[in-house]
Formats: sequence, C-alpha cells, structure tokens
Amino acid sequence: MKKTVVILLIFLTQSTATFAVKDFFLRLSDAALELTKDKVVYDPVYYRIAYPNGDIPKGKGVCTDVVIRAYRKLGIDLQKEVHTDMSANFAKYPKNWGRKSPDSNIDHRRVPNLMTFFTRFGVVKPKSMNPNDYLAGDIVCWDLGRGITHIGIVVDKKQNGIPLIVHNIGRGQVLENSLFQFKIIGHYRYRK
Repeated sequence: MKKTVVILLIFLTQSTATFAVKDFFLRLSDAALELTKDKVVYDPVYYRIAYPNGDIPKGKGVCTDVVIRAYRKLGIDLQKEVHTDMSANFAKYPKNWGRKSPDSNIDHRRVPNLMTFFTRFGVVKPKSMNPNDYLAGDIVCWDLGRGITHIGIVVDKKQNGIPLIVHNIGRGQVLENSLFQFKIIGHYRYRK
C-alpha cells in the first residue's frame, strides 16, 4: 500500500510540474497577444531607462520590446537577467556594437544578445520548416537580410496550420502569420 501511495505521489508531482510548465508558456502566449491591444509606434532610439524593470516610453518599441514586455507580464525582467549575465560573462556576448562593457539601457533590446542569453539559459529548439515544431510561448529569431535580425513570440493561434507570431517589425505589436516569412536563425524556449 505504501509503495502505491509513493508512486501515486510521484506521478502527481510530475504531472503538476508538467502542467505548470505548459501553463507558463500558454500564459506567455496570452501576454504576447495582450500586447497587440496596445498602440505602439516602432522606435529604435536609444533610451536611458531605470534599472531594474526599466522600459522605454509607453507607446514606443521594437521587436525585442515585445518579448521583454511579455516576459515582464509574467514577472521575469529580461533587462535584469541579461544585464546580470553580461556583467559576469561579457566575453560570451556579441561585440556588434563596439561596447567594452554592459549597458543596462540597451543590451536586452538587441536580438543577438537575447539569442545568446536564451542559448545559455533556455532550451535551444530545432530551426525547421515544420510548423508542428513551434509551440505557444516559443521565441523565434530571423535574419531579415543585410545584417538585420528580428525576434517574436509564437502564440496559441494558427492560420492554415501555421502558428501565428506576435512581433513588431515596424507596424507596432501585431499578430501575423510570419513564422516562415524570413530565414529562421534561432528557436528557443525560456522559463526562469
């Protein structure tokens, strides 16, 4: 009898943990969808912002701000997380901007830095052309050409069997069928 109870408790604990993880990514998807209700003008300007939990002015943003704001709705401050890791491991991050030290105002707002962070602390998933490989709450990065990178969040909605993306590619925070529109260079799942 004791053995049966122990096995049942182990099963329930594992099932609850699995449910909590799935629930987290569905909540991230919902947070991203919620962002599409806000009017945001694409604005790549450098801003001095508070730290931690700093944000650029409401109504402004770029693609990375969609990811940052969605995670922040779930209590995860990517500004703090990225800055903390870059402060301890600056050499592991790209040097595309000629910086000699971390900058908590901008580092988390750069796609290559987020890709490095998600590679270091998240799950790196396949970069495939199979829509079934992309789940709600996944983060996808693209190469738009000419050295321009982009990032968005897969949400729990589909069009013609293809998961939709919430991103900001110049038209504000929008929901679009753009998963396979550009070359995928990163596919991640991150939960702190």
